[in-house]
Amino acid sequence: MVQFTTQLVHGVGVQDNGTGAVNPPIYNSSTYAFRSVDEAPRWDYARSGNPTREFLERQIAQLEHGFQGFAFSSGLAAIHAALSIFSPGDRIAVGANIYGGTYSQLHEYFDRWGLIVNPVDTQDLSAVARTLQLSGTKAVYVETLTNPLLQVNDIAALAGLAHRYGAILIVDNTFVTPYLQQPLDLGADIVLHSATKYLAGHSDVIAGLAVARNESLAHRLFFAQNRLGGVLAPNECDAVRRGMQTLALRMDRQQANAQTIAQYLLAHPLVSAVHYPGSTGQGLANLKSKGLSGAGGVLSFEVEQGIDPSVVVDNLHVFRLAVSLGAVESLAELPCRMTHFEIPREERLKLGISDELIRLAIGIEDVRDLLGDLEQAFAVAAQRQTAGVARAS
Repeated sequence: MVQFTTQLVHGVGVQDNGTGAVNPPIYNSSTYAFRSVDEAPRWDYARSGNPTREFLERQIAQLEHGFQGFAFSSGLAAIHAALSIFSPGDRIAVGANIYGGTYSQLHEYFDRWGLIVNPVDTQDLSAVARTLQLSGTKAVYVETLTNPLLQVNDIAALAGLAHRYGAILIVDNTFVTPYLQQPLDLGADIVLHSATKYLAGHSDVIAGLAVARNESLAHRLFFAQNRLGGVLAPNECDAVRRGMQTLALRMDRQQANAQTIAQYLLAHPLVSAVHYPGSTGQGLANLKSKGLSGAGGVLSFEVEQGIDPSVVVDNLHVFRLAVSLGAVESLAELPCRMTHFEIPREERLKLGISDELIRLAIGIEDVRDLLGDLEQAFAVAAQRQTAGVARAS
């Protein structure tokens, strides 16, 4: 059996030519010639299929152990396709703590379509079960690790509940990738990725991927991809494929760096809380019990009252102040004003996303430089706090 890291490098060939090229070609053709009007060719029009895209789609299906994969122009396009398989009046139980863009799409688009969205604490399986018992509930939608608080969802338990009540489970697996968890093996029905993040890994492409567990769901996702038309262009498909070849190497380094930084933050006097499920032995055991082999490279933390989190992030120099995650460079951001600004403040605070929360996406730099950067930024914030207290007195 070919192992996971070998699959990352080689993928699944589409047998599109006989040149012997080590890397699959990039086909930029929008259309393909028919040999005759009676022929049903494998590829006819690039929106419906492209050899470069098919290579990537086969590869993500292989990595996620799914029936069929689909490549989209962005992560949100993949989410849109998955949600578009439902009908007006259908109800979906959605994890209360989700990416702000997903929240916006659900509440500013799909609610107008007639989709009924019920937020639910997916850490509370009893609450999930009660929501599933509501009339017309067709699906549960969750993220493997919640964004930005890094709560660990129990995919196997959620899948079991969903299936018990005749619903499906849709999992956004962006934060951990199939390297750390394969949700379809745990019972999920559709798995999604913002391939912009860890899979591509270099902040140079916007892409989304979806994988269906079975043929029926694959047909519905293909209809959404083909008829809505949000397909990933060939050059971007190749960029994601190329990035995926080093996924394991990058994520190993990112996790090691994140573990070290989490330990540093836990001991820092200006930090009141650290959110990283891999920061303690108990956290790692919890990850393993829920089918994960690691915590990924994203963590968040809250600064003490009186410390201005914007001063901390504005004075980082190795970390870049930017949204996104999963790339080779380290990024920092304030969820309340950046990635989760779409969520009303009252709702954010209920979810635990405080104004003091900082999210870090850890890259592959030397961890000593990352620690030094954080330390000097904290020093600036502490000086500003002291000066402010002095002025006030």
